Amino acid sequence: MQQWFEDAKLGIFIHYGIYAVDGVAESWSFYNGRMSYEQYMKQLEGFTASRFNADEWVELIEKSGAKYAVLTTKHHDGVALFDTQYSDLNVVKSTPAGRDLVKEYAEAMHKKGLRVGMYYSLIDWSHPDYPSVYEGGKVPDDLSKVNRFASPLDGVQDDEKWQKFLEFNNNQLKEVLTNYGKVDLLWFDGDWERSAEQWNLPEFKHYLKSFNPDLIINSRLQGHGDYKTPEQGLPITRPEGPWEFCTTINSSWGYVPTDDNYKSLNQIIRMFCDCISMGGNMLLDIGPREDGTIDQRQVDILLGLGEWIRTHEEAIYGTEEGIMTRYYLGGSTLSKDRKTLYLFVYDDPKENVCLKGLCNKIKKITVLHSGKELTHDIHGGVPWFNIPGTTWIHLTPEDTHEQVTVLKLEFDEEIEMYGGSGAVVTHN
Repeated sequence: MQQWFEDAKLGIFIHYGIYAVDGVAESWSFYNGRMSYEQYMKQLEGFTASRFNADEWVELIEKSGAKYAVLTTKHHDGVALFDTQYSDLNVVKSTPAGRDLVKEYAEAMHKKGLRVGMYYSLIDWSHPDYPSVYEGGKVPDDLSKVNRFASPLDGVQDDEKWQKFLEFNNNQLKEVLTNYGKVDLLWFDGDWERSAEQWNLPEFKHYLKSFNPDLIINSRLQGHGDYKTPEQGLPITRPEGPWEFCTTINSSWGYVPTDDNYKSLNQIIRMFCDCISMGGNMLLDIGPREDGTIDQRQVDILLGLGEWIRTHEEAIYGTEEGIMTRYYLGGSTLSKDRKTLYLFVYDDPKENVCLKGLCNKIKKITVLHSGKELTHDIHGGVPWFNIPGTTWIHLTPEDTHEQVTVLKLEFDEEIEMYGGSGAVVTHN
């Protein structure tokens, strides 16, 4: 696993495609029968990207505090945002946009020194050689008339057509991985419709890594990915190994103008703190309009998140997962040398912040955003059994940050938490 990924903490997900024209759910709106396939594809005629400016996007991404981004190069609808030679179903040949948007995105990311991620759907509900699996075990009537979709994969599939489809995927992925400079991360989706054997794994992964041995691939590869990707539901306990939580800024991945169900900036910051407290990243999604502009509400959240991160960056970058919530009822991170503990205080305390099980003597406590030094008391403890007391850090609402407050606790030695037998216990 590449160290840059675990150090990145924050990435920005971008769901951009023809679905923004009518503001409908990306690909799923025809899959679920909410509109006909023909009606969905008519959006090709309205996709202009007329105000798309990759440099402006990437400037916003950088200001958000993110170290990488992931752009939808092709969703399940089969419409590519890049100039593919293997299908006319792309925004260069089939929309008024007439531009290779992936090229502009990659160039802008490289210019800023940010890590480049590409989303690619393994399934393609528009490809004649792809037999789709539908909810309820049958193809909806309006889709069967299109004659693009075979019956569900309950039994035999046309192996010759399937091999042709795999070759098509390989060819498009070669374009994505070789035409746009170095790609650091490949974010797959859609693996659930086929088995590892049908996706030709692990040979398929070897093929992808042949273009870049350092390429990181997400978990949606039938067990052959490099890191886990929980979606929308913030993990309750720490996922095993490297991981990334992907979530929307409102309720939609792509641009849906009627979706006003936005998370507040405070909620986004708290979710981010929860992720890094458990050693993970957050991949926060935005959905640009069809013209390439981004809703001001999404811009404001990204800028607000970035401002909070810059104020508290030493508690974020270069840190590891924090102590278990049994010790502190909130999020936390640890410096790499494990001699500094950062506590995230989500709400305004009445008079104290409580920390249990700390064996170390505290050298200094400061409020990170203001630099104010705080006092503390220790009550209880049984020193002859090496059982530490409870640490009460004196903090009042006047000293808190308007979003999330960070307390910095410094020690002379590596942190040691009471584990019942004197053992160091820090993992969530």
